[in-house]
Amino acid sequence: MFGYYLQLALRSFARNKVLTSLMVLTIAVGIGATMTTLALYFVLSGDPIPHKSAQLFYPQLEPRSLGKDATLDKDPLPQMSRYDAEELLRQRRGDRQALMSGGSLTLQPGGNIAQPFRASARYTSADFFPMFDVPLLSGNAWSKKDDDERARVAVIHRTLASRLFGTEEAVGRELRLPQGTFRVIGVSADWKPAPRFYDLSNQRYGGVEQVFLPFSTSRDLRLDTQGSMNCWGVNDDPIEGNRGLNAPCAWLQYWVELDSPQKAADYLKYLADYSDAQRANGRFERPTNVRLSNVMTWLDFNRIVPNDVRLQMWLAFGFLLVCMINTVSLLLAKFLRRSGEIGVRRSLGASRRDIFKQCLVEAGTIGLLGGVIGLGFAAIGLWLIRQQPDEYARLAHMDLTTLWLTFALALLVSLLAGLLPAWRAMRIPPALQLKSQ
Repeated sequence: MFGYYLQLALRSFARNKVLTSLMVLTIAVGIGATMTTLALYFVLSGDPIPHKSAQLFYPQLEPRSLGKDATLDKDPLPQMSRYDAEELLRQRRGDRQALMSGGSLTLQPGGNIAQPFRASARYTSADFFPMFDVPLLSGNAWSKKDDDERARVAVIHRTLASRLFGTEEAVGRELRLPQGTFRVIGVSADWKPAPRFYDLSNQRYGGVEQVFLPFSTSRDLRLDTQGSMNCWGVNDDPIEGNRGLNAPCAWLQYWVELDSPQKAADYLKYLADYSDAQRANGRFERPTNVRLSNVMTWLDFNRIVPNDVRLQMWLAFGFLLVCMINTVSLLLAKFLRRSGEIGVRRSLGASRRDIFKQCLVEAGTIGLLGGVIGLGFAAIGLWLIRQQPDEYARLAHMDLTTLWLTFALALLVSLLAGLLPAWRAMRIPPALQLKSQ
């Protein structure tokens, strides 16, 4: 029966080519605009580490002094001071834990011709690699013992290995910095979680860290760091300044892995107890205010999806609604122009249900054709987004889920648009049409 309805729909298209083309184009434009913004939204709001996002947690403490302002912030600081991060790392109350900071290094290639160049870096602790599933092509990461001994070891990215040594087989080679020489113990493969949930104080999307070094070593050599910093109180560290161990500044990210809800609850209590102990020692002045957010909660708290992307998505849905209303008008005009044909079919035995089904099949076919063309418009839209300078623009792409969603949305919109015209068409009385014939 569906084949019969489809055959009638195709004949109707052939008789009204201009009107049919206009409806297909209307739906295609609306679907193209909507899927462009929706595909980008899905990429930006997706889970960057889906198999572990419920087990990785971001602790927050409130170490600031009371100050002169009587009002207190609702939320604790988004980053951690060096003293607190190193103390939590030393106590090791989680299954795994890692402190970290972004950095930038000057690398000195071998030979007299090659010029020094800058490379992005991540200063962290040994658990970073198994916690975040950083893939290694060769070699291995450093150990807790290397952290404690401030070992001069490094894990570098494959592209950096090729640039420095002409090959990805760089394990055992030397990485030369102005501050000293490091031994390469591992080469990492591509690892680009989107968004970069583990450090939202730096670049939130894109970018690949070329060098990984032990955090303890980075402070021993006083290497440059990158990222935001929040300071309070008086800093009396004459050597490292705001990055000193006791400096009243929050600039480090700290993550902990907990494999059960009970461990997460226990760790939150541990944070509260730690905060109370620090207040008793005179370090913390504000009331206890601790948080423990998993990956997705942390991303929601930081509003990881840019406001302009959200606005564009809602505007695109509004535009799609306008396109659907226009399609309703065109379908009404198309079906009501065929009142004589519908009346004759009714008089020959076709039921109202048959007329309704035929009209919906015709509307659905128009929607599917619009979806095909809308995919092309969406592909063009995503390509245009990738040309923009925004840091998240290069992530815009269309995957298999987007393809299926495009056709589903196009079919849904066309069927919704066809409900009223189909209902009006099936209400056409057959007797009046026979008399006029």
